Amino acid sequence: MSRRRSVPVLIAFAMLAAAGAHAQTKPAPEAPNTVSPVLILPPTLPPNLVSTYPAQDQTVPPGVLILKAAFDQQMSPSVWNYAPAPGAEPMDCVKTPRLLGDQKTFVLLCRVLANRTYGVTFNAERTGGFANLGENPAHTAVLTFKVDADAPVTTVRRAMEAAKLQADQMPVQDAPMAVAGAMKQPSLP
Repeated sequence: MSRRRSVPVLIAFAMLAAAGAHAQTKPAPEAPNTVSPVLILPPTLPPNLVSTYPAQDQTVPPGVLILKAAFDQQMSPSVWNYAPAPGAEPMDCVKTPRLLGDQKTFVLLCRVLANRTYGVTFNAERTGGFANLGENPAHTAVLTFKVDADAPVTTVRRAMEAAKLQADQMPVQDAPMAVAGAMKQPSLP
């Protein structure tokens, strides 16, 4: 091969080598930034109890009672704490309150007897008690009310009307797994 022909071939090889070297020094594309699935909420003030049924010092009929407690912030459905108020009768209630759809109001199914004064302390122990979505516990609050000797409330529906609750705001819910399991059980002959 003549020297004249070899110069363009050498230039072509040099260009290819330079392009290859340039390709090797080019930085690799960066991986996209990943975001942690952790939800960080800004600091919040402790929730306050803003209304209850019965109201403080209200007189109600005996029988079925739905205790209603509304807070000023959205609350966590899984933490709550209530205890008898000092100097008042403890109420006979189901263990677990239900958080309603507004995410601020809890309802609790109870039974009260005539001619007594009942009391409940919300968040008697703030740790593990009613708390907002940022896990900030509500301020401790005490509610006392009286029960007269009028005709008793004997149905949950009437108790819901007294507490100004809608039909979809039942204080207790069926456990879906328990209901489904009950439907699958074979019937006895």
